[in-house]
Amino acid sequence: MCELQLLEERIRRDGKIGEGDVLKVDSFLNHRIDVRFLCELGQEFHRLFADCDVNKILTIEASGIGIACLTAQFFNCPVVFAKKTKTNNIYSDVYTSKVHSYTHQRDYDIVVSKEFLQPEDRVLIIDDFLAKGSAIMALADLIEHAGAHVVGAGIVIEKSYQPGAELVRSRGIRLESLARIRSMSVEHGIEFL
Repeated sequence: MCELQLLEERIRRDGKIGEGDVLKVDSFLNHRIDVRFLCELGQEFHRLFADCDVNKILTIEASGIGIACLTAQFFNCPVVFAKKTKTNNIYSDVYTSKVHSYTHQRDYDIVVSKEFLQPEDRVLIIDDFLAKGSAIMALADLIEHAGAHVVGAGIVIEKSYQPGAELVRSRGIRLESLARIRSMSVEHGIEFL
């Protein structure tokens, strides 16, 4: 069975649909991490973007970090993650963008130190979910502020019934999602595309 079918099966088995259109996959993807399984997903992202000369992966804290790291090993490149809070060890020389968190229902200013994104970088964005597209668009803004090139976005789970995928593609960003959900409800479960 291929990784995509295994992912859909895992979402059906271990995913929990909550109020507010939330899909909890924290038992394997973004709270407790099934490292071996995520390595297989990372290898699939490598297969999909192998022709893009990726030299850096960008994600957003915190739930994208695990899958980004496990993907980066196949590209043999570093991972940079945008921080949602500016800390004392990040100085004033940063790229900044704004993101709305659907899960937390609040806006964040995300930052990346300028030393970690350079104009010669070919950056692959990796994240666990795509719903409204705010995080991917904010990450793409950071890359563009740096003068670097967005080679694409790799998403583990896309909620295709929400506007994020269309928004990302309309900006000309190549989008590869490993699982695409057509619909989701407590009553009817999850239907994939």
